[in-house]
Amino acid sequence: QVQLVESGGGLVQAGGSLRLSCAASGRAFSSYAMGWFRLAPGKDREFVATIHWSGDSTYYADSVKGRFTISRDNAKNTVYLQMNSLRPEDTAVYYCAARSGSYLHTNPYEYDYWGQGTQVTVSS
Repeated sequence: QVQLVESGGGLVQAGGSLRLSCAASGRAFSSYAMGWFRLAPGKDREFVATIHWSGDSTYYADSVKGRFTISRDNAKNTVYLQMNSLRPEDTAVYYCAARSGSYLHTNPYEYDYWGQGTQVTVSS
């Protein structure tokens, strides 16, 4: 079992930055691939980024590539999402998720555990 708690969301102006954190408790965090997803009103849940358990491999949605960076610190059982050059269309509830195994997935149904989400609002 893995419990995930996101933090770091808030209100920011367009062009600004935020760093989201996802703290994990439970066993073997370092063996889980981690992902970030987001859910905006009226839209489907959207993949944002994912990172291999080792931290060596990452993958991003085209909509955030070059602006967002996913990273992890296995010693702290934490995964991060650094978000720069934020746009109003980035407004959403952001969720972190964990899945066992080595492969990186963009499909949310491949993930086993989810956090409760943190709201990010970008004003124009």
